[in-house]
Amino acid sequence: MVTMSDVAREAGVSMMTVSNVLTGRKRVGEPTRDRVLAAVESLGYEVNLTARHLRAGRTDTVALIVPSFHDYFGEVADRIAPLIEAGGRHLVLERTSADARSEMESLSVPRLQMYDGVFLSVAGLGRDEIDRVPTSAPIVLLGEREMPGRFDHVRLANGEGARLATAHMLERGSRRVLALGGAVGSSAGMESDRRAGWAEAHRAAGLVPDDRLVVPLPDFTSEAAHQALGQVLDDGPAFDGIFAVNDTVAFGALAALAERGVRVPDEVQLAGFDNLDVSRFVPPGITSVDPGYDVVAATAVRLLEQRMAGSDAPREHVTTPVSLVERGSTRADVGPG
Repeated sequence: MVTMSDVAREAGVSMMTVSNVLTGRKRVGEPTRDRVLAAVESLGYEVNLTARHLRAGRTDTVALIVPSFHDYFGEVADRIAPLIEAGGRHLVLERTSADARSEMESLSVPRLQMYDGVFLSVAGLGRDEIDRVPTSAPIVLLGEREMPGRFDHVRLANGEGARLATAHMLERGSRRVLALGGAVGSSAGMESDRRAGWAEAHRAAGLVPDDRLVVPLPDFTSEAAHQALGQVLDDGPAFDGIFAVNDTVAFGALAALAERGVRVPDEVQLAGFDNLDVSRFVPPGITSVDPGYDVVAATAVRLLEQRMAGSDAPREHVTTPVSLVERGSTRADVGPG
């Protein structure tokens, strides 16, 4: 194997000069630089990036570890990548499938040594499990569960988003809004928070939330939503609005309604969450909660860069704001009278 020492001998310079040429850390005169590069080419020398990174204490790589690459997570990745690249690092994506063991493995010392910093979207692990992770590596947690104070954490205003969407439909005439994908019982997480917002909107409108209108799903896919809503339409309680916990669920709901000839929004209003780009183009256009992807990405990157720079500032737990984007799946405001 050709070594840096071989290159230095061939070019008639010191190993430090070869290193300076290859890393660009210090300016080297053009004749010397050309001699070093010619020696590198003639000898076929390959830079050992792994060794260089270990010596430098950085890898120039950041990981975004998420349950899947679809929908919300894909949108977040698209926003985070250019911000990381602008700082001179590369973004690597890893998928956990919301599996607790995979999430824990991503926080092991050997895995963390591969990256300068890590964004981890937590879906399988609980607060106590995360708190027991023995690391001080730069980590920013993403996700909807409560997380320990020793890590920075960015989460969405899930309850507020669900409240906005449900209240919007109630203001437009609905009185029984289904929570498609809501949590039943006391489980913690996205679906629980969004169910709470759904219930709050009903109470604020002087209505009693009907738990029979909370329809849990085995997963948040269009197929699961299509099947579950079909059963409700066939056998379940009456409803005149649907709050879908995400836009993908809303797509499945829209298909089930169309198959039974239920008109949207005339007979049933429909709203989702995530404001996926495709939601604009699925007729009649899905009203959806916009999670503010740019703010989520900018906040997460700011926190991680702070930790990678060695800051010991107090950890931040940030809840980013949401807004509602109105489209054709809900009724227009007809105004007073």
